[in-house]
Amino acid sequence: MRHNLNRYHAIETTDLKGAVDKKTAVSLVKISRRGREMQKSPIRKLAAIAEARKKQGIHVYHLNIGQPDLPTPSPVLDAMHKISRRTIEYAPSNGLPESLKAWGKYFGHSGIIFDESELIVTTGGSEAITLAMCAVCDADDEIIVFEPTYANYNGFAGIANVKLRAIPTAIESGFHLPSEEVIESFVTNRTRAILYCSPSNPTGTIYTREEIQRFVNIALKHGLFILSDEAYREFSYEKKAISIAEFTQVRDRAIVLDSCSKKFNVCGVRIGVLASHNKEVISTILKFCQARLSVATVEQLSMIPLLENPEPYTRPIVEEFKRRRDLVCEELKTIPGVVSYIPEGAFYIVVGLPVKDSEHFSRWLIEEFEYERETVLLAPAQGFYVTPGKGINEVRLAFMLNIDDLKQSLIILRKALEVYQRTF
Repeated sequence: MRHNLNRYHAIETTDLKGAVDKKTAVSLVKISRRGREMQKSPIRKLAAIAEARKKQGIHVYHLNIGQPDLPTPSPVLDAMHKISRRTIEYAPSNGLPESLKAWGKYFGHSGIIFDESELIVTTGGSEAITLAMCAVCDADDEIIVFEPTYANYNGFAGIANVKLRAIPTAIESGFHLPSEEVIESFVTNRTRAILYCSPSNPTGTIYTREEIQRFVNIALKHGLFILSDEAYREFSYEKKAISIAEFTQVRDRAIVLDSCSKKFNVCGVRIGVLASHNKEVISTILKFCQARLSVATVEQLSMIPLLENPEPYTRPIVEEFKRRRDLVCEELKTIPGVVSYIPEGAFYIVVGLPVKDSEHFSRWLIEEFEYERETVLLAPAQGFYVTPGKGINEVRLAFMLNIDDLKQSLIILRKALEVYQRTF
């Protein structure tokens, strides 16, 4: 009997010890450093508050996100409805052959020549950028960017375990680039690439041929890749956006990153592309693509009609956004204390506000302020900077709304600034 009691005691002790060990183990479990350091989206961070205000009967004008309000071209939906395949199968990891052919035609319309073997279809431009980072950098290597920069570059770099090294630009110059000497001073022994976006998200800046030549020279001198985010190529108003593909001297190190989302107003389709003449780059990225299997078959097929003949679809969208840009620029000039410029492309502008902290102002605007039961949602610009403390009095506006709504949203912004300056 005693033997049995001892046996039960041993089991009980073991069970207790196991429970303690499990508790200790749970306490030691923690999220990765890259997960903890991943920034929240500055574009979406106030969205939940906006939804709460809407439930209170407040109309919210969204100037925070680059989601065009225009209808998606009908051939996209028609193509989806007409797919007659018996099975929606995995696409090849580099893209469906007919999709690759269509992307080649798309680039050809802009005078950019890529062979189909030099293209990889991606899940939006986001995946293209992330894959490019992974292909050219090892852990803790550096990529040069120009800030303010697209906020999600920070997120992509976190996923790829890459460090962004930011070169500042200023609102006074319309966020154009500094001298070649200044850019070169940011190159270190860990620098592997230069990443830029032109026309720019978030500034709308289009870099001139001479500006691009500055970092082309640096890439040649220091053996760097150039990652060119050209998702807004068509949104060029007074002057043409210049592709890195036009600089033949960096043919071996240029990677073009593009997307259907904005040019065709199909943000939810999530089809992008990565293009390079460097065969080793393409074969390396293909290995990453094989690990994620493939891009959605139906969405690839749906984009073919637009890629093969883009201008009839892109031209009216661009014309409409030029009208919106012109209105925004004129209205901003009339708001006391606002610092602005004329963005040359895309559909964004970063503006300086007469406030000490644009994040505090933006939160107050969406959380507390209303004018005639309406308010505005902005994107604080701090999240578009890599350097802490930069952009503290700036916001990014995306002119996604129709002309009348844009006018009203800027009236509300003016009223809000008047109240805010008296209150804080």
